[in-house]
Amino acid sequence: MNGTLFFVPTPIGNLEDMTFRAIKVLKEVEYILCEDTRTSGVLLKHYEISKPLKSYHLHNEHHSTQKVIEDLKNGQNIAIITDAGTPGISDPGYLLAKACADEKIEMICLPGATAFVPALVVSGLPNHDFYFAGFLPTKKGRQTKLKQLAAEKKTIVLYESPHKINTTLEQIKEFFGGETKISLSREISKKFEETKRGTIGELIEFSKSKTLKGEIVLVINNAEAKTDEEEKPLSKNKYKN
Repeated sequence: MNGTLFFVPTPIGNLEDMTFRAIKVLKEVEYILCEDTRTSGVLLKHYEISKPLKSYHLHNEHHSTQKVIEDLKNGQNIAIITDAGTPGISDPGYLLAKACADEKIEMICLPGATAFVPALVVSGLPNHDFYFAGFLPTKKGRQTKLKQLAAEKKTIVLYESPHKINTTLEQIKEFFGGETKISLSREISKKFEETKRGTIGELIEFSKSKTLKGEIVLVINNAEAKTDEEEKPLSKNKYKN
């Protein structure tokens, strides 16, 4: 009988964001796949989890996936974690999930930490219909992607690194317009968590006024404003004959 692959979210900052279920799963599997054994080792030591760790990251996942599939077919239960957040969301995990789906191997993804959800919620921008774009292309296809996103009539969610944030904000201004409302969240769940909201021009000024640290989530208001008619509640008699 095949084993089960568990996708286990890990804290994006505060170690107390780990769930009881996640700790239990990590203590029961045969081994744990992780991006960086040193980074994950800190978390596992904190929770007294002693299991073999195997590297599984963007640079080796193509040739490591088959061995993991073989272990799962041999009945081993395996967990995959990343340095922070939910595996497969802008982190390694998709190739393994696809291989498990192709081989009809059971997968379970535990609910837990991911950066874009809290950033979207506290942005104060429309969150009923949004487009999660992850990281923009580094070079090739970047402007094409921004043009595509600007055409989406939805709230846009992006990840960005501190050393690229000023360039990205300038490009958002170029493609979305200078009065576009935007929210910038960083250091989510950590001691210096911070969210700034305003027009893209105001956020550019803020970003250039200080050196931002930590991974950044941008939430861009690109949703069409609802009409007054759409905002009205449904009449109690609307569906009566």
